[in-house]
Amino acid sequence: MTRLLRNLAGLLGFFLIWEVAVRAGLVDERFLPPPSLVLTRVVQILGQPEFQADVVASVLAWLIAMLIAIAIAVPAGLLLGSIPWLRTATRAIVEFLRPIPSVALIPLVALLIGGGPGAKITLAVYAAVWPILFNTIYALAEIDPVLLDTAKSYGTGKTRVLTSVALPHAAPFVFTGIRMSAAVALIVVVSTEFVAGAAKGIGNFVLEASSGSPRTDLVLAGTVVAGLIGYLINEGLERLGHRLFRWNTAAQEVGA
Repeated sequence: MTRLLRNLAGLLGFFLIWEVAVRAGLVDERFLPPPSLVLTRVVQILGQPEFQADVVASVLAWLIAMLIAIAIAVPAGLLLGSIPWLRTATRAIVEFLRPIPSVALIPLVALLIGGGPGAKITLAVYAAVWPILFNTIYALAEIDPVLLDTAKSYGTGKTRVLTSVALPHAAPFVFTGIRMSAAVALIVVVSTEFVAGAAKGIGNFVLEASSGSPRTDLVLAGTVVAGLIGYLINEGLERLGHRLFRWNTAAQEVGA
């Protein structure tokens, strides 16, 4: 509760500085409306069925992308993390693909699968895979060798060692990767909707508001809603991480 109050105090302070700057004429209101106007627009658009459909489209695409990314990255990370020679053999291609920005792939993806929901989901999956994958690999690399040797000395097979020793150790780190990927995936979904002009989504709402006679107040209102969704997702995952991994000191990293 104390942390929430501190966050709210910081947010209110930011809005206050913003409001004063605009009202004092330090910033042109045409380009940066005051937060009082922007927050009013937020309340208005949240009551509109069309915008509600945009929010649902973005959140649904984000959720599908995250589920696919987890289904790909966790098994791949466990495989690469537990087989050193395979990790070495694939390091070059992984390091080549990882730095490529997802937004830079929008034209290619649009050509291959079109500009519908599949494009933003595909790009969000691509962006979300890497934090989960690397956190999983790192977690397996950091397992105390004594734990593995002890399990093997009792005749535990490789599969059992992976499920009973490696996975419990890696779980908090994997969850940290999921939490990092959640923010990245949401950014990519909204960005793809904006750049590729999706039929529905928060990014499409911002694109339409910025076209023709720009409505900066609506652009900022859509941006604030996207930010609020990201905050709620992160806060929810952080609380879930604390509950799931309270037994492990690595849970501190999950909430970091």
